[in-house]
Amino acid sequence: MKKKKQSIEEMLVSDSSQNEDQPAVQAKRSKPEVPSEEVVYHPIKLSRNDLYRPPSAEELNQLKEAESLFHCSLLKMQMEELLKEVVLSDRRRQQIDSFIGKVTEHLQTVPTSPKVEVSDLSWLFGSVKVPFLLMPKATKGKFHMTPPASISLIGSYPLGTCIKPHIRVDLAVTIPAEVLQEKDFLNQRYPRKRALYLAGLALHLSSSSEVGTLRYSCLHGNRLRPVLLLTPPGKDSSSVTVRLHACPPPGFFKPNRFHPERNNVRTEWYTGVQTAQPESSDPPTPHYNSSVLGDLLPRAHLQFLSAVSSQCSAFSDGVALLKVWLHQRQLDQGTGCFGGFLASMLVAYLLTTHRVSNSMTAYQLLRNSLNFLASTDLTVNGISLAKDPDSSAPSLAEFHSAFQVVFVDPSGHLNMCSDMTACTYKQLQYEASLSMQFWDEPTIDGFHCLLMTPKPMIRTSDHVFQLCDLVKLQSTCKKQNLLNDLMDLSGNYVQAALPFILSLLQQGLGQRIHLLTHSLAPDPEWSVDSEAPKYKAQLPLSFGLLLKPELAASVLEKGPAADNPKAVEFRQLWGSRSELRRFQDGSITEAVLWKGESVCQKRLVPQQIVTYLLQLHADIPEASVRHVGGIDDVVKTGSEVPTTGEEESLAVVQAYDDLSRKLWNLEGLPLSITAVQGAHPALRYTQVFPPRPLKMDYTFFDKEKTSRSLIPKEGKPCPAYITPITVICHMEGSGKWPHDRLAIRHIRAAFHIRLAELLKTQHNYTCRACPSHLDVWKDGLAFRIQVAYHREPQVLRESVTPEGLLVVRDNEEAQQLEMATIHKPLLTSTLHGLQQEYSCFGAVCRLAKRWLASQLFGDDITEDTADLLVASLFLHPAPFTAPGSPQVGFLRFLHLLSSFEWRNNPLIVNLNNQLTAADYTEIKNGFMASRESLPVMFIATPKDTKSSMWTKRAPTVQMLQRVMTVAAESLKVLECQLMDGKQIQDVRVVMRPPLDAYDVLIHLNPKQVPLLSQAVDPPSVNFSRGVTAQGAAHSGGALPVIDYNPVFLYLSELRDAFGDLALFFCDPYGGTVIAVLWKPKAFAPAPFKTSQVSGRTVKVTGNEAATVPNVEAILEDFQVLGKDLVKSVEAKTDKWSF
Repeated sequence: MKKKKQSIEEMLVSDSSQNEDQPAVQAKRSKPEVPSEEVVYHPIKLSRNDLYRPPSAEELNQLKEAESLFHCSLLKMQMEELLKEVVLSDRRRQQIDSFIGKVTEHLQTVPTSPKVEVSDLSWLFGSVKVPFLLMPKATKGKFHMTPPASISLIGSYPLGTCIKPHIRVDLAVTIPAEVLQEKDFLNQRYPRKRALYLAGLALHLSSSSEVGTLRYSCLHGNRLRPVLLLTPPGKDSSSVTVRLHACPPPGFFKPNRFHPERNNVRTEWYTGVQTAQPESSDPPTPHYNSSVLGDLLPRAHLQFLSAVSSQCSAFSDGVALLKVWLHQRQLDQGTGCFGGFLASMLVAYLLTTHRVSNSMTAYQLLRNSLNFLASTDLTVNGISLAKDPDSSAPSLAEFHSAFQVVFVDPSGHLNMCSDMTACTYKQLQYEASLSMQFWDEPTIDGFHCLLMTPKPMIRTSDHVFQLCDLVKLQSTCKKQNLLNDLMDLSGNYVQAALPFILSLLQQGLGQRIHLLTHSLAPDPEWSVDSEAPKYKAQLPLSFGLLLKPELAASVLEKGPAADNPKAVEFRQLWGSRSELRRFQDGSITEAVLWKGESVCQKRLVPQQIVTYLLQLHADIPEASVRHVGGIDDVVKTGSEVPTTGEEESLAVVQAYDDLSRKLWNLEGLPLSITAVQGAHPALRYTQVFPPRPLKMDYTFFDKEKTSRSLIPKEGKPCPAYITPITVICHMEGSGKWPHDRLAIRHIRAAFHIRLAELLKTQHNYTCRACPSHLDVWKDGLAFRIQVAYHREPQVLRESVTPEGLLVVRDNEEAQQLEMATIHKPLLTSTLHGLQQEYSCFGAVCRLAKRWLASQLFGDDITEDTADLLVASLFLHPAPFTAPGSPQVGFLRFLHLLSSFEWRNNPLIVNLNNQLTAADYTEIKNGFMASRESLPVMFIATPKDTKSSMWTKRAPTVQMLQRVMTVAAESLKVLECQLMDGKQIQDVRVVMRPPLDAYDVLIHLNPKQVPLLSQAVDPPSVNFSRGVTAQGAAHSGGALPVIDYNPVFLYLSELRDAFGDLALFFCDPYGGTVIAVLWKPKAFAPAPFKTSQVSGRTVKVTGNEAATVPNVEAILEDFQVLGKDLVKSVEAKTDKWSF
């Protein structure tokens, strides 16, 4: 309450100090004071009721505003720092201005050439080529080279919105009027003369020492608008690129010539076939018209944007932030992108229509821009910057009939989004909506999500596929009769076929997807002495699907009833795959059935749909469609029906549920059971290779006489590893429980014996009771039941001093017991619930843990830690949505591991959404206050906000750094391989550890490695492991050896014996190599002590005797300890530094 009282006093003081010239306002309940020159403030005396009065609604609102304002202020400050990084410095501007000045000066000395036919290139000597695809070859017109009429800066650089790191400066070179003719807008005459003029400029500049490299490109991939790219010479060549645009003189062509419903490419000229049809019957060419018109208006656009910018001081910064946001989402480059020019025009639109104020900050401009994009669908309701368009300007409806997305420029004649597909705009809209969702969320780092996290397609979309052989799209155009589109797009069959393919896929995938996206073809670049690349030379066209997990894997596509008029449309779409089917409810409808028995096969249903539809309607063969994936192959099992563990996990959970019911219903126990909880990864669907029901082959074993257990015969390979599935069985509290730790253990052992007797007599289960647990053989699975008493951890913490005082002190034993009997079961049940909500959660966990194990990090990032890391991807996916496929989840897992700032931030996993914003703040403050004493990887959960118990023991700083490095490299290799169609898809390459980094390699005998079949590269021939595939597993019979893995036991012995000298690493899933890394400090000479000579040899120097590790003897001990298991020991002595 003192704090509350003090804050009120401070508030009054601060309020008065803001108005020093005005008389102080008297506060309520204060004594009247005599005004004086120096105002004296006294504490307000509040009654007890006032002090303890709950806050009013107004005060609560003020507190909420203060909290929100702090969040926004932090975000605003971070954005201001980002702007300092991306905005050009004065020094850089001076360098650019100097280079542009030299280029401009040189361009004004272009020599004049004689007039020739457009097709005559005799004047273009040397190796410089024309940046244009001549389709058709010939067109009318004369051309000659002459100096530019004017040269001026356009675009983002003079506007002040140009940002780093990719600095592009646009320079408009005006083609003199005498080079052009009045009717050059027809039949590609102007675009060809434009290309010839650029070639002439390239020829002239190629002789200049002031210019570095010369290359051609196209503006946003439009082949009708080639540009010439210049870079400065020397070391500055990569810092800036100048783009030369050849433009007609202002007003040379009348804008109404380029109405979207007019034709400017004659069919007769394009096809070369004489027709009797009049020219008025030719189809409109809206895209061609936009390309030519776009060259007429850049100076007018710059003038418009400069006028708007001068009214709003934050305009350039707001546009810069919007460009960064677009860049992180890969929406600012390529054909049909939403680039920097459109970003500037959008902010200008918001300002001119008074949707935002001129006094707003860059932060507010970005927020309002994203809010506008999220709430406005330009595919349905286009917008226009034209205030008073002339009568010849097209209407919005006319623009909508010609283009998929409409955003009209200030002239009223040009649709600035003419090349954009509806899918690209829907993606933009979706991303803006997603950003607005987490903008104000105090538990999310909005700055990093909005502006710092890249969102490549491979890491954003749940399913990705590519069209590799783009020339096949010519067949699509032919089949769908897209000649008019080809004429309009100058023969670009990729862009002509794309809208049809997108529409087809959208129709076919329907309710299975949230969003369909496609890659934007990058602007091609080529040398000035090379021919313009063909359309088929561009990169494969990539498509991304954001799936609805609950519907995406359905094998049935149910259509309309047979007598419904829409049935014809359904049959046309699905062709021969559509057939009439009767359903259980009696309805008879059209339906399509896809293949898929297991969950992993059902995940591929969208892949089947895509391949089938493209082949049926677009003439694209299956071989030309490359589906990106195959990552889950490393956790696949089963030969007839491959699975990735979902079915096996479900079988384990069902067996556990049955056992749990039987435990609850047991009769004859002295105390009743209060809880039965699973505490094994298989019971939360995250075990890499879930246990399978096994039927033992009795010819492989001998029966041990005393316990009647199955023991492998001499000389046989190591038997199959049988995983014990841990189950915690809590008994009720009672005064009969002792308070002595040893007595409690004896009672627990007695319970294990009693449970074994009851399960045998009542259910005929084969059991083996031990002091610490009870093994139950049920349906071919081994369950390990551990009886727990809730007060035992407390008893372990209590001790009595010699003086008779009861002391409670935390210790390792109590913590481990609590972990095993309380925390692990709770985590298992929570993550089991997460699997029910997100169907691919378990598969992502299995992939993540398989990668960690294969890279030998399994002991550093434990199974529980890995599961929590993956859970964070589903619970806190911003700036993405929760993963909808194992592949995208695994890629994000690698990105999280490699990029998270573990040193400065806790990873908060809000299980069951139990943590509030205040809890987040408290966790972060506690973390910063105690950082040095906390684990290097800190993971907070609702039940563990202060200690990070899951990572308390591992990893170390060095191992975490190694994990981050390997994760970053794995992500880079994997993403490159998945998206590069030329590379063979071998995802196992990221699962093979770099063994060169280790000092000693212990090679194991594969015959004695029980999990050999689970290896990353399993051998073609496997060993018999005492298991038969014939018949179903049952519960009775002799008990096999449970939890026997000689590799684990050998590894444990090595660590016990030599843990002070070396670190030992092994892949638990079929690894045949144990990697050893010497500890450098262990090899420093130590003073001679008789108690510390194990594994060491004595070195005498002068009068001093010291001991150093006896490496030869240690290597020999490795072999002796692993007799019959170790095949060889390879010492990499060239790496040893001692």
